[in-house]
Amino acid sequence: MIVQDVINHLEELAPLAYAESFDNVGLLVGNKNEKITGVLVTLDTLEAVVDEAIKEKCNLIVSFHPIIFKGLKKLTGKNYVERVVMKAIKHDISIYSMHTALDNASQGVNDMICNQLELTKKRILIPQSETIKKLTTYVPKDEAEQLRTALFNVGAGSIGNYNDCSFNVEGYGTYNGNENSNPTKGDKGKIHTEIETKITVTYAKHLESKVIKALFDSHSYEEVAYEITTLENKNQSIGMGMIGELKQPMDASSFLNYVKNKMNTPCIRHSSFLNKPIKKIAVLGGSGSFAIQAAKASGADAFITADLKYHDFFTAENRILLADIGHYESEQFTKNLLVAYLTKKITNFAFVLSKTNTNPVKYF
Repeated sequence: MIVQDVINHLEELAPLAYAESFDNVGLLVGNKNEKITGVLVTLDTLEAVVDEAIKEKCNLIVSFHPIIFKGLKKLTGKNYVERVVMKAIKHDISIYSMHTALDNASQGVNDMICNQLELTKKRILIPQSETIKKLTTYVPKDEAEQLRTALFNVGAGSIGNYNDCSFNVEGYGTYNGNENSNPTKGDKGKIHTEIETKITVTYAKHLESKVIKALFDSHSYEEVAYEITTLENKNQSIGMGMIGELKQPMDASSFLNYVKNKMNTPCIRHSSFLNKPIKKIAVLGGSGSFAIQAAKASGADAFITADLKYHDFFTAENRILLADIGHYESEQFTKNLLVAYLTKKITNFAFVLSKTNTNPVKYF
């Protein structure tokens, strides 16, 4: 097995196409064709983690946070980022990061938080836009079924809980091939009229190359007529944060104690208690102040996130309980998620869960 084999599975879970534009994800260090001796999964890639990988004979580190976030102009070892990269290169260790691609995945970071809290009725808090594409093409009527099947087989036509979705209209297509043409229907130099089926399907943007390949491989025309448009529809399966519900409502004090226990956090910074039960919960792993308004608009009773500033707590405005549980604490179970996922996908290979605590924040 090579590095790319593992990457293929990871990008089924969290396609890099859905990472935020500011992010730096993917294979950051190493060769995608390198044969794998072992895989270490971690939240952060620090020097201690690279040492752990060396000890465990792992030459691929799958890390949630990217060790290289901004451009590196020098590699002199003057800071921890440069030292990590240098040590990884020296020992032929590849580093792959998922970060906001996994944040936006429906079974990613925030789904894991919901599972830890045993929330039900889960849905995306801030669905992504401009991630759904629409393909319209025209095919001879007798080839329509074959083409639809080819498109469906690569993932086109999936909408929510439904698959094989398409819209079809019959009509007449005309064309006149020049002397260099090689028409499969009709003759060059003559106007030809063909009974055609107009097929329209939607697909997730990360599938575009597969959809276009399926279209061209299955279509008989020398020149394939097709249109691709980007829809403004929100993608209910991709986006930041999640909303769910507790099995039973709790008062604020009991709820925060419940969160401390389930999320293994020693300290929670929170806004004023509300005089109402806590039932509907919004969550967003990592720095989530940007989602406070979305959490309020969703009708959530509480919003669990991290890295809230002093003035962020004022925005609760006695409408929602804001709970800052810590950045590391909100994402700490992500590596468990990845190990479980990879172990299920690749059953004949052992994945190593990093034992290194990479939390830079200490509590006194």
